[in-house]
Amino acid sequence: MKLAKKIIALALALALVLTLTACTAAKKESKLVVGASPAPHAEILEVVKPILAEQGITLEIKEFTDYVLPNQALEAGDIDANYFQHLPYLLNFNENNGTNLVSAAAIHFEPLGIYAGKSSDLTNVPDGAVISVPNDATNEARALQLLAAQGIITLPEGAGLSVTARDIVENPHNVEILEIAAEQVPRTLVDVDFAVANGNYALEAEITDKLIVTEDKESEGAQTYANVLAVRAGDESREDIQALVKALQSDEVRSFITETYGANVIPVF
Repeated sequence: MKLAKKIIALALALALVLTLTACTAAKKESKLVVGASPAPHAEILEVVKPILAEQGITLEIKEFTDYVLPNQALEAGDIDANYFQHLPYLLNFNENNGTNLVSAAAIHFEPLGIYAGKSSDLTNVPDGAVISVPNDATNEARALQLLAAQGIITLPEGAGLSVTARDIVENPHNVEILEIAAEQVPRTLVDVDFAVANGNYALEAEITDKLIVTEDKESEGAQTYANVLAVRAGDESREDIQALVKALQSDEVRSFITETYGANVIPVF
């Protein structure tokens, strides 16, 4: 009888060891694939890699250089999450494409900036100056508001974040608004007087030394356009996604963002 009890005890102990080993192995095999713009998003995710590795989660970063493919890849299940866009863009993408993507968390804000091209003095804008702006609805509205804040154009009173170039009320310098894909805007600097560019694309193109002015941190844009970690609806509660959110909102990431990007990227957590 005692021998039988010992055998049962040994069997239970062995089963426990095997279970723990299996769990450990499963934990080590856990993997997250996240799509991101090269800068600053992919760079920020690199900081997160060792934090997740300590929890047995391998983070694979897949870089994208446009604003469409990352959401298409997420919707198709090719990646687990993406990190490149603000919430209004995500909601607009859902509406236009029938997708069901949601924000798992807000991470940082990238002020839109005016960058010097052929001209650099916003107080002496040449007549007929050409100014390139992002052509997607949400970012163009921000760009126009920034130009209005500098007195270059006038927008309707109370104009919100749906304003377009067609809504310009006064244009004393007869500036031409050149609407172009956001990722292409920095490349236009050699051909335009000024460019209003997203912070991430300015960082990638290494034109931050040409920055003249950015959105005010208290602006409507700053309050609305925080960049988010996007996932498929329902996945925001996944344990590995929550681990990623916690890592992205850690003190390590906050310090990295502040020390690396200064005024170009601002943590919102």
